[in-house]
Amino acid sequence: MSIDLSLYLVTDSRLAAAAGHDLVELVRAAAEGGVTAVQVRDKDASARVFLDTVLRISDALPAGVALLVNDRVDVFLAARAGGARVEGVHVGQSDLPVGAVRELIGADAVLGLSASTPEQLRLAAAGAARVDYVGIGAVHATTTKKDAPEPLGLGRFARLVAASPLPAVGIGGVTRADLPEMRSAGAAGAAVVSAICSAPDPATAARELRAAWGAAS
Repeated sequence: MSIDLSLYLVTDSRLAAAAGHDLVELVRAAAEGGVTAVQVRDKDASARVFLDTVLRISDALPAGVALLVNDRVDVFLAARAGGARVEGVHVGQSDLPVGAVRELIGADAVLGLSASTPEQLRLAAAGAARVDYVGIGAVHATTTKKDAPEPLGLGRFARLVAASPLPAVGIGGVTRADLPEMRSAGAAGAAVVSAICSAPDPATAARELRAAWGAAS
């Protein structure tokens, strides 16, 4: 896997709109501020609307920022067929099995999987699907994902990172204050939603998060 997961934005169109932001412009500003990967997530959008969002964000992102699609393998495939630069898919434990996802997206695409237990981490690494990274959470309580698991806290998160054979990104209520400890625990990155989508100035928020991540180096 060649993508940089260190500052990973997961989009939330409702939070962005509530803060007065156009989602595509928000993502563009966040990338300018230091975001290294973007996952487009919108559980309530139709396939057509979701695809249009992915295509517009793909056009807005600089080449060095990876673009991933949450859950919707069909939207990922349609975006690629339309010529969009989209690197992969992130799925959860209740979505399509990762083996089927890998068959559909091909060997060259990035495949991420949500995990919150040692057994889920073991299976992610042991399977033939070649999962590229895991998203471990919820680190803290979060309202941005309706089916988020129970909060882990930073201590349990650190133990799961240490147990994971795969690169791990922490997600769920993550704030700037968490980033140095998450990086010191061995995480490959921190995934944020409201810390950028609800920020008055997404570019500034991204720069501050980037600096906090760098503070642990």
